Amino acid sequence: MQRKVTAIWNGNGADGSGFLTAQSGAFNNMPYSFKTRFENNDGKLGTNPEELIAAALAGCFNMKLSFILNEAEIKPEELCTNAILTFQDGAVTSITLNLKGRVNNLDESKFTEFARQAKNNCPVSGVLNCEIILNTSLA
Repeated sequence: MQRKVTAIWNGNGADGSGFLTAQSGAFNNMPYSFKTRFENNDGKLGTNPEELIAAALAGCFNMKLSFILNEAEIKPEELCTNAILTFQDGAVTSITLNLKGRVNNLDESKFTEFARQAKNNCPVSGVLNCEIILNTSLA
């Protein structure tokens, strides 16, 4: 499997801007700039690389956890993960995954064990060079 994303950037770092396009069509000419990366906290003007990394990790983690639960013959109703990426001094230093799950017939400790397995073994976790913190709760 290969996936292609095209990034176009015009101008210098602080005043330039660009667009991101995914082969899948999930986003097409999505704007990104210095402002969307470092100044725009409401996310209304576009995205940034760190936001996309956090989204990739949360999505991959949920899918991996779902597979782990399926192997244990458990079907989750919903896995909701928000990922909070911390960017300091020009580097991604950590990503906190806050998982809330709705899973029948599973206790909190076993759920946390399965979630740790997913965090440690999802493909996106494997390429990240930062601390990944996991918080879990069952609804």
